[in-house]
Parts: sequence; structure tokens; C-alpha cells
Amino acid sequence: METHIRKATANDYDDLCELFNEVDALHRVNLPHIFQKPNGAAREINYYLELIADESIGLFVVEMDEKLVGFVHVLVRDTPAFPVIVPHHYAVIDGIAVKSEFQKHGIGKLLMEKAQEWAMTKDAEFMELNVYEFNRNAISFYERLGYQNSSRKMRKKIDKAG
Repeated sequence: METHIRKATANDYDDLCELFNEVDALHRVNLPHIFQKPNGAAREINYYLELIADESIGLFVVEMDEKLVGFVHVLVRDTPAFPVIVPHHYAVIDGIAVKSEFQKHGIGKLLMEKAQEWAMTKDAEFMELNVYEFNRNAISFYERLGYQNSSRKMRKKIDKAG
């Protein structure tokens, strides 16, 4: 099968919504207190069109035999201008998904390499991403690619009855 990675276009909207639905469902099942099913499309069309038009955002899709099977969404950021923080220009992986039947074939790795290649053209110094603790497969995948923990986000539910 031939694999091709390219920048997303307006024509990819429906196929990408299908992928967004798949990854969103995984998060809804595991974190229902955070994620819910939207009433409409997985992503609003205007939001999507703004993504693909923004030069500080890279949205790339991968096709296998002309069928869209995955995407990566990467953007560049600058650290806040606080005197205590060393200034950095860096890239953030905001989302990545590969259709379940195409996983474990190196497609995710190709997408992450494309994101890093794009980040380098934007003079990013490093790559960053967020992954939920339940997603052990994703954590293992990112670790194999050389990602390491740099912080931990913690949460506590407030008991309003007590």
C-alpha cells in the first residue's frame, strides 16, 4: 500500500470529522467527566477552515491508496513573557489519530516525523504534547519516539456536600 502525507485541505473535512469522532469516542469512554458527544459535527466547519488557513498551525493527513487514514495537528507557541521563564519558541502536538484498522503499521510515526519536520521549518526548539494517563498505548508510542515527562497535571474533584 502506498502512503502519502500532505497538508489538509477543505475537501478533507468530512473524512477528518470521521477520525475526530473515533479519537473523541476513546476520550469520552475513558473520561466522561471531561468529554461529551457534540450535538453536531465533531469539529465545526469554521473552526476547521481557520485551522487550515493559519500559518502557525500544521494539519497534515496521511492517505493510503487514496483513503484518508490519519492526521496530526501541530502548532507553534512561545513561552509566556515572564522574567522567571527562559524564552522558547516550540511546537505542540495538539492531536494525532490513525484509524484503528491502520494502527501498528508505522503511520503514527510518519505523522509525528512530519510534524517535527514542519516544526523545524518554524524554528521550533522542541516538541511538546499532552496525553491522558488512561491512554497507555499512546504513552508507550510517544516514549518510543523519545518523548519524556516534563510535568504532571493533577486534578481533584471538590466535594460540595462536605
